Amino acid sequence: MKKILLILFVGLTFFSCKNDAPKEYVTLSGKISNKKADTLNIISLDNKKIKSIIIAKDGIFKDTFSLSKGKYYLSLDKEYAPLFLRNGDDISISLDTKEFDETLAFSGIGSKESNYMIKKLLLQEKVFENINDLYSLSKDDFTKALDSTKTEFFNFLKEQKELDTDFIQIDIGDSENFFSYLGNRYDKVQKLNELIGTSSPTFTNYENHDGSTTSLADLRGKYVYIDVWATWCSPCIKEIPALKELEKELGNSMHFVSISVDKADKYEIWKQMVTDEELKGVQLYADNNRESQFVKDYGIDGIPRFILIDPKGNVVKPDASRPSNPKTKELLTSLLN
Repeated sequence: MKKILLILFVGLTFFSCKNDAPKEYVTLSGKISNKKADTLNIISLDNKKIKSIIIAKDGIFKDTFSLSKGKYYLSLDKEYAPLFLRNGDDISISLDTKEFDETLAFSGIGSKESNYMIKKLLLQEKVFENINDLYSLSKDDFTKALDSTKTEFFNFLKEQKELDTDFIQIDIGDSENFFSYLGNRYDKVQKLNELIGTSSPTFTNYENHDGSTTSLADLRGKYVYIDVWATWCSPCIKEIPALKELEKELGNSMHFVSISVDKADKYEIWKQMVTDEELKGVQLYADNNRESQFVKDYGIDGIPRFILIDPKGNVVKPDASRPSNPKTKELLTSLLN
């Protein structure tokens, strides 16, 4: 009997060790409501595709793959979201594409870091929603406001439990870069504000989606609200519904102009997206993508960027609020009345 028990004990120990051994792969599964694409892609930080996961007709997917521990991006159609992965994770993803950021959620083993990043991303978006108010402050008040927001971000990180130690260091570095960017932008914005009331930098004969060409001078006589964007820019894409709504309501009284800074290899994608998304207003293609003189003159180092010009061609707002910001409609309506 003892011999049998010993054999049984050894066997159980063997299978227990085998089952507890760390998995050398990640498992991703879940369901996507209102899916707009048939594949879910996992992208590295240097924009390399790590894995394409097939999504069934009912929105359900599941796949396994190996990778190095770190931060990646989930890509679905034209939407992106950060996630943190390591071998051994078994993560379930749920989202509704109609409200991508608001519904995206992770559950299961290894999901804490990704859920945290989604919540942090929403905090960052709130900062950008009020960025013009922030940049309108004096230098001292801006510094105090930025320090307060920075403390809020780092306190939020401290509140999280059992996060991966490597992830914490990565996240701290990301936050430092984020606030460094905001600080550096303050001085640039103050310089940009010197343009207010002066003649706007111009563009000449930009290709129009309808095959014609358009220059800024052609748009004199009405206010001009310019959207500088690109097809690969997720925040740009998110502004499209709000921009379309503004154009629908106010397009008869002012010009809505979208300027794509896509490179040549994305030209056909730009043409198709304008058609597929039924984008209205004046749809233009910049003459030299982000190296275009108009882009440089406005100091555009990040997109989307919105610019407001008056009927005489003078700058009203060199860095206007986004269409999704309620203050944008309030401002435009007040100017037109």
